[in-house]
Amino acid sequence: MTADLRPASPGRASTRPSSGSPRAERPRRRGRFGVPLFLAAVSLAFLAPLLLAVYASLRPYEETAEHGYFSWPERLSFDYYRQAYTESGMGKYFTNTLLIAVPAVLITLFLASFVAFAVSRVRIRGGLVLLMLFTAGNLLPPQVLVTPLYALFLKIPLPWWMSDSLTLYDSFWALILVNVGFQIGFCVFVLSNFMRTLPKEILEAAIVDGAGVWTQFWRITLPLCRPALAALATLEFTWIYNDFLWALIFISNPDKLPITSSLNNLRGQFFTDYNLLAAGSVLVALPTVLVFLLLQRHFIAGLTLGASKG
Repeated sequence: MTADLRPASPGRASTRPSSGSPRAERPRRRGRFGVPLFLAAVSLAFLAPLLLAVYASLRPYEETAEHGYFSWPERLSFDYYRQAYTESGMGKYFTNTLLIAVPAVLITLFLASFVAFAVSRVRIRGGLVLLMLFTAGNLLPPQVLVTPLYALFLKIPLPWWMSDSLTLYDSFWALILVNVGFQIGFCVFVLSNFMRTLPKEILEAAIVDGAGVWTQFWRITLPLCRPALAALATLEFTWIYNDFLWALIFISNPDKLPITSSLNNLRGQFFTDYNLLAAGSVLVALPTVLVFLLLQRHFIAGLTLGASKG
């Protein structure tokens, strides 16, 4: 069989589709609309429980008990939100959570930035081993240290103006320290990797100008790490805010419990109004949503670092 090498005549139409033909544009259009549709479906799947909780919190329990949660509402109101805030005492628990989460996040990022700078930008012996130790700390299950930390906090004294129990146990300092200890490893790992991407010429120029180590860290490196710090601050605040394990173990005074414990006050002994519980859950989740909205631009910038080059 021989191939036909004759040039196509001017009157003979080519059977190969051109780049601008509808047949060639059809796969491109499918790919163009397929990815957004898939992402929208995944986003809707993740938002479905939250949307259902908001929808249930606006309806009376009697209505949902009779017609079901997936029914058309007869009346919508914010009565459950007012009732959830007053009956659970959320104002006090919100204050307790802020007294724990805000110092823990600031101390974690401050100490982690020091260690990350020493490991990634300053030439010290054993820097890689130190980074591995901080990273390996995240692999340790928190439940393993519950008993040793409980016994240790009972024996560490504190002055009366720092703790009513005169020990580290049953104080906000216990929750702050344990959260800092467990979160600092992850922050060191992320910040050290980010600092390695910074141009070395910037620090070399600063050294030539006579900048010391503190100036290199505080006035040069740390401002460049603002996107990474904002992303970590958002994640750390969310994790510490939603934590309940450590508060359940190290806090015995009910007036010192964080916001996650306020939902237990909405559960009855023989009956639980799940619409009221849904309203309380939405109120508890609002601060984390607010923090994300405030740091959204920096958070997205921190997540997309290194996605493109140049």
